[in-house]
Amino acid sequence: MQTRPLGRTGLDVPILAFGASSLGQEFRPVTLDEALASVHAALDCGMNLLDTSPFYGRGMSEVLLGVALRGVPRDSYLLCTKLGRYDLAHFDFSARRVAESVDVSLHRLGTDHLDIVLCHDIEFVPLPQIVEETLPALRRIQAAGKVRFVGFSGYPQKIFRWICERADVDCVLSYNQYTLQNTRFADETIPWLRERGIGVMNAGPFSARLLTDAPLPAWLKEPEAVKAAARRAAELCRSRGSSIARLALQFSLADDRIATTVAGSANPANVRAWAAWAAEPLDTDLVRDVQAIFAPVRNVGHVEGLAENN
Repeated sequence: MQTRPLGRTGLDVPILAFGASSLGQEFRPVTLDEALASVHAALDCGMNLLDTSPFYGRGMSEVLLGVALRGVPRDSYLLCTKLGRYDLAHFDFSARRVAESVDVSLHRLGTDHLDIVLCHDIEFVPLPQIVEETLPALRRIQAAGKVRFVGFSGYPQKIFRWICERADVDCVLSYNQYTLQNTRFADETIPWLRERGIGVMNAGPFSARLLTDAPLPAWLKEPEAVKAAARRAAELCRSRGSSIARLALQFSLADDRIATTVAGSANPANVRAWAAWAAEPLDTDLVRDVQAIFAPVRNVGHVEGLAENN
């Protein structure tokens, strides 16, 4: 698997990382065998950056990931987990909870250190707390050797500059905003982050199944016009002997300003297919034609979090 440097961290990360949210049964029931096999498939394919969170499955993702990693040499993979979000409406970014959360994650994952810890979905809380309390608490834990690098994740583009202008962070993770349909992360934020040496991580190349052939889930938040355009784009890809999921993943991986893109599945066959797609050339003609379909709804998304943070 091709790797790229993550900002100034010194880490070389695979361009495609394994997202473990599915291990927490966020999208469907998952068997233990599926969970373990998907992690091992990711490692076999070189997807050795593993991304999880205590929010995913309310701890289940971290637990199953820890089980899957038993016996795997610790220096053969990188662990990224998060803190601050623990349920759909339960957020706690206090310094006390930061310390507790890191220790619980270490226990669940069966390790003595975490490579990256991100403040999770910060757009749901007042941002000054992240700067004044949460990140300083993480830096203290970093100094103690439990965490190597720190950052934050979220959806609205406003949050990235707001935090990074006021605090020192090593890396950030944006989701669903660097895709075939929505490139706001690249248009508005990535050049600014790279000028400052901040590591750039992307997640959600399929935009919560929007850019796949799967039935669109009821919880998908994108406007109907976006969904309709995605169906037309998927049909075009099929007519050209490809799939919109394949094109979407390859598109997200092609931008070399992005260190890594996180995609997750508890289906090992999906993981292996994604790794194979990552090694294939991008069909730029098909990208052009698909983006023409998306042109009327380009960069149209939804509101996420507190209104003041959007």
